[in-house]
Amino acid sequence: MNIEEVREYCLSLPQVTEDFPFDETTLAFRIERKIFALIDLENTQWFVLKCEPTYALELRERHPEINGAWHMNKKHWNQLDLFGTLRDDLIKKLICHSFNEVVKKLPRKVIEEKNIKPISIHE
Repeated sequence: MNIEEVREYCLSLPQVTEDFPFDETTLAFRIERKIFALIDLENTQWFVLKCEPTYALELRERHPEINGAWHMNKKHWNQLDLFGTLRDDLIKKLICHSFNEVVKKLPRKVIEEKNIKPISIHE
């Protein structure tokens, strides 16, 4: 996937917004003001996603294009090399996983009021 496809897919998820919280080049994707994905528009090779810690380690072992995210808590954040050989369906699956990781941490009241549901991820 390229940067345009990544952006389009992230924004296709329910109630996702985008902004530049850190500087004018780091684009963040959020659900209810919580970041689930980041990409630097000046270096589109690396795409950062939240990940469950055990799964994050498994992904890093299986895919050389996936590493602990630079400048982020490596326990909870992976960076994907979009210039590598990762398949689009895996990238989409990891975007959904990241979205769901953030959704499950939202307050129950917000989830109920906004009718936020996890996204189905197909293996």
